Amino acid sequence: MFIAPCQSSKLTDNAQLRAAIAAISDAVGSEKEDELFYDYLLSQAPTEEEVEIITSIRDDERKHNKLFRRIYYDFTGNEIGSQEEVDFEMPESYVDGIRRALFGELAAVEKYRIIRSGLPMGAYQDTLFDIITDEIKHASKYNYLFTLNQGMNQPVLNAMDMDRTKFTPDDWVNYIMPLAKRALQEAKQGINQEHLFQEFILAGVLVGLGKSPEDAIDQVEQWEKTGASQILAMSKLNGISRK
Repeated sequence: MFIAPCQSSKLTDNAQLRAAIAAISDAVGSEKEDELFYDYLLSQAPTEEEVEIITSIRDDERKHNKLFRRIYYDFTGNEIGSQEEVDFEMPESYVDGIRRALFGELAAVEKYRIIRSGLPMGAYQDTLFDIITDEIKHASKYNYLFTLNQGMNQPVLNAMDMDRTKFTPDDWVNYIMPLAKRALQEAKQGINQEHLFQEFILAGVLVGLGKSPEDAIDQVEQWEKTGASQILAMSKLNGISRK
């Protein structure tokens, strides 16, 4: 149960409380950017289990934002504005995104502890305790996802430092794993098989010519979107390619 919004006089007299309210505004201010980040992770998650884990974390964060907005309103009588422009920096890979999320949750724990210490004892501090507990739980889940994916992706992360002329067959299989995961994901989306074969075999050719798997698929998609490859564009639409 929150207190009615009549706390403005207390807010002006309490520097620690003012700092807590400002930190709440800052925490909610990245709401739209966070949504884009979760959309990215969900689009890259290779299994249903990982989709469910990330979805549960996203839903918790949405709940936290609502609670923060309510606390802010209780003490200021004002609503927190929404971002009009979002500068979203896409992770270099799914694993990089998981790593970023893990450290983000740990940083949030520290920030929310400061917020909690600046709020009055009772319902507000109890709410922050629940939120902090969720953040710790999220960090554990991200650590699980990172551990789950690290082994499969480690060769990719170090590939720029490796001499690919000395790759074993298994090194190559691990190196192109992002392409395999991406192909499986697009297959689940109902994209026709002919287009998938064209797209990912062509990406494989580009990998053989020296591009990274991520750059290769980006190049193929660019050719498709710009119409540089009319065959790819046509096959994605109707599954018919010119021979």
